[in-house]
Amino acid sequence: MSWHYDGEIRIKRLEMPPFGTNCYIVACPRSGEGIIVDTPGEGSHIVAEAEGTDIKYIVITHTHFDHLMGFQEVRERLGAPVAIHALEAQALPQAPDVLLAHGDVLTIGQVHLTVLHTPGHTAGSICLLGGGHLFSGDTLFPGGPGKTASPDAFRQIIASITERLFVLPDDTRIYPGHGDGSVLGKEKGEYALFAGRSHDPGLCGDVLWRSS
Repeated sequence: MSWHYDGEIRIKRLEMPPFGTNCYIVACPRSGEGIIVDTPGEGSHIVAEAEGTDIKYIVITHTHFDHLMGFQEVRERLGAPVAIHALEAQALPQAPDVLLAHGDVLTIGQVHLTVLHTPGHTAGSICLLGGGHLFSGDTLFPGGPGKTASPDAFRQIIASITERLFVLPDDTRIYPGHGDGSVLGKEKGEYALFAGRSHDPGLCGDVLWRSS
């Protein structure tokens, strides 16, 4: 897998079987320090792709099993501290090293990644914002929000998206937990169409801006 490099940050996306879950390796091009975002299957492959990067943190966006299938191998082989929101910590296979809260900043070299607590998909779901790059976990995808288990959770994820993500600049690039990325302005436009229609108050589950 090749690096995406914009002069300020280097990003490598690994789409991992069996569920097509994304792992991201994010690095400062000046210092070589980096983080791993989520640990889906094939931990040995993640470790190999991170070779040459000084991994300072393993960040877990939420604890659904498809984001953790390589967790123990990645943690054991890299030895980097594991960071996760406090509300997700109990569901990790092993205790985390760093408990994250909204507004916390993780620093790798000259890159600063801000933690955004975005509950809805799970209670402790987070996104990471670094410059114009948003690692959105399973909170926001191209075309819709992450899956929700109840109408209350759906309302919560909509509040997370509109109040904490859609306030960011339109040219912010989105790196989701599954599939290809998008640009925030496009998602704002599609959400506006969704918000302009009436919906069943029991709406939840898999929702798409254009067709739900």
